[in-house]
Amino acid sequence: MSEKTGNDAAKPRKVAIVTGSATGLGAAAAVMLAGRGCNVVINCTKSRSEAEATAVRCRTQGVEALVAQGDVSDDAACRAIVDAAVRTWGGVDYLVNNAGRTTFIPYEDLGALTKETFLDIYSVNVVGTYQMIRAAEPHLRRARGAIVNVSSIGGVTGIASSMAYAASKGALNVLTRSLALVLAPEVRVNAICPGAIQTRWLRGGMGDEAYEKMITGLSEQLPLRRVASPEGIANSVVAFLLDHTEVTGETLNVDDGLHLGRLPSYASTDKGRDQF
Repeated sequence: MSEKTGNDAAKPRKVAIVTGSATGLGAAAAVMLAGRGCNVVINCTKSRSEAEATAVRCRTQGVEALVAQGDVSDDAACRAIVDAAVRTWGGVDYLVNNAGRTTFIPYEDLGALTKETFLDIYSVNVVGTYQMIRAAEPHLRRARGAIVNVSSIGGVTGIASSMAYAASKGALNVLTRSLALVLAPEVRVNAICPGAIQTRWLRGGMGDEAYEKMITGLSEQLPLRRVASPEGIANSVVAFLLDHTEVTGETLNVDDGLHLGRLPSYASTDKGRDQF
């Protein structure tokens, strides 16, 4: 692994791989990990120029960063991503499985959700995550490292951009628990379940008008009266990796209170309170 300078010269830097990290939450997590002293692998499927820009942001934190292009639904690509980290720095300490895929399909339109769509979404969100973990397993065990799988509140509530996406994230939550048992005691495995995040990915899927309407509506309705930024969610990713060293097999809702639902209308009136 590469060495630090000065008083930390004898201490190798930790190495983190963040899939789907050209933009959005993945990029925010990568930059935050760089700020905590990790060398970082930035992964993208297509957005090479944006991945390179994120790598530059990481390097400004005084660490090293490289871009490894590849689709995690391809097992050979997963192995190549891990190999790039090991070849460059000698190992892998942390893995963030952030790469995700969805299609925006109304739940009521059962005919629009095909077998091919299901398999395409699962190939990244579930199988891709598994393949990345399998490829990194020996290095993570050696480092006594940690994994965070980026799931979704849709995997808890069943409501998301499509039924297939929600189902894939529910499967990912179960996979997280299974792998936490398998990889213990050397490797911790946890998942976060974000709600809506203010990202280009979500805007692109919904369209500008629907996206702005949703952000405004959620900002008024959510218990915390806001919609998360990528950096806000990345805080939980980094905390699971670096700080919460006694936690494994956990699935954390990071959704500004969306999972709580809403109080019934009578609960906020004096007349309603008189009835209890």
